[in-house]
Amino acid sequence: MTSFPEPTEPAGSRTEVFLRYLDYFRESVVAKVSALAEPELRRSPLPSGWTPLELLTHLRHVELRWIEWGFQGRDVAEPWGDRRDDRWYVAPDETRADLVAALRAQGAHTTAVVTAHDLAEIGAPGPRWNGADPASLERVLFHLVQEYARHLGHLDVVAELAGGPTGR
Repeated sequence: MTSFPEPTEPAGSRTEVFLRYLDYFRESVVAKVSALAEPELRRSPLPSGWTPLELLTHLRHVELRWIEWGFQGRDVAEPWGDRRDDRWYVAPDETRADLVAALRAQGAHTTAVVTAHDLAEIGAPGPRWNGADPASLERVLFHLVQEYARHLGHLDVVAELAGGPTGR
């Protein structure tokens, strides 16, 4: 497991800081989902009804939407592939291993893009921005960090209710 990126640990750049936090949060999500029993992956103790596997695929699509579809301006076939009927969705045949591999592959793509660009670089125009001016890579990364941190907190609650690991 990736260790928490303590603020006192030296970093060579702001880019490195962003990537450390994203790696930490991504791997923390993977660790929590990996520690849950198979039945707990597809059920929810919450009124909103989302499941740990749905959260996992949502986070993968969040990175896809903000990095590939947004910052890079790529044509993405299904940017909202994590949603059906206005809620998160995972097909019955999708496995934990497949979803973890997809999340990690998306993370590797994010790392490659981030290391190849300056944080001040502005994203490519495209449909991700809904008509607004594209954001800088730094703003996109800040958004991704908060998205991961928020959802990891949600997953902490679900994991605890399922008898799984809690905390860091």
